[in-house]
Amino acid sequence: MNQKFIGTGVALITPFKSDLSIDFEAYTKIIEYVIDKDIDFLVPLGSTGETATLNEIEARQCLDHVIKINNSRKPILAGNFGGNNTRELVEKIQGYNFENIDGILSSSPAYVKPNQEGISSHYMALAEVSPVPIMIYNVPGRTKSNIEWDTVIRLAKSSDKFVGIKEASGDLIQATRIIKNKPDHFIVTSGDDEVTLPMIAAGGDGVISVIANAFPAFFSEMTNYCKSGDLANARKRNFDTYDLHKWLYIEGNPVGIKSAMQILGFCENHVRLPLHTMSESNYKELKDCLLDITGKTQLNVSTFH
Repeated sequence: MNQKFIGTGVALITPFKSDLSIDFEAYTKIIEYVIDKDIDFLVPLGSTGETATLNEIEARQCLDHVIKINNSRKPILAGNFGGNNTRELVEKIQGYNFENIDGILSSSPAYVKPNQEGISSHYMALAEVSPVPIMIYNVPGRTKSNIEWDTVIRLAKSSDKFVGIKEASGDLIQATRIIKNKPDHFIVTSGDDEVTLPMIAAGGDGVISVIANAFPAFFSEMTNYCKSGDLANARKRNFDTYDLHKWLYIEGNPVGIKSAMQILGFCENHVRLPLHTMSESNYKELKDCLLDITGKTQLNVSTFH
């Protein structure tokens, strides 16, 4: 099952209309676009999908929509299985319909700052009840607690249910230690677009990408070049879009990528509070950078949609 999550996954945005209801027409357009550009798997309902501002009914509607439009063409890794209440999350998994879902992405508990034993026991409780593979998600910038590399290895060796980790600490030393010591079935994917190339070069298996909403073909090609050992072409693809990263994250994710997708014509530029749309000055910088990239790479904005 872990082979399904090797390569480039797209952390899908959730587009909204002006009344902040979910724009399923735009959602369809984005899903079809990234599939057409040959990404490897879909990751709806992560932090890029603004899941924190969706209720459970909306989240299920989004997931069902992705399942319907995807129509079994690409694996689906559902991202709405994090939480800081282990018992509640176990009960959710036990009562969930996992038909046509290939795995779940589960972030470490946030806010409560558990120690390593607490984090490990939390994940083992999920493994006992989950009918599908689990991708561990380490994102200390959001959770404020890091999953140490030896804890990751312990989990990977404790249960085959853990098929990999989305490592978003930005710490290449930590990622390399995981890669060096992990069992063969366990994959390591980058959770930060900017460090994808060096992480794969160190032996990683891919990325769950934000920028791939806008540039799925380019980022997927970069990933594939790097995995095949063609670092010259991997660097070129990486540098082609690298300047955009600053503007995608300068006011937080998914504020930047929502703006980029609106500029490219895929959706309206709306986020739900407490997120706020990008400032005018940063929006202009992002737009200029985006149009510069499309010009240099000979990509016509009108062909994106």
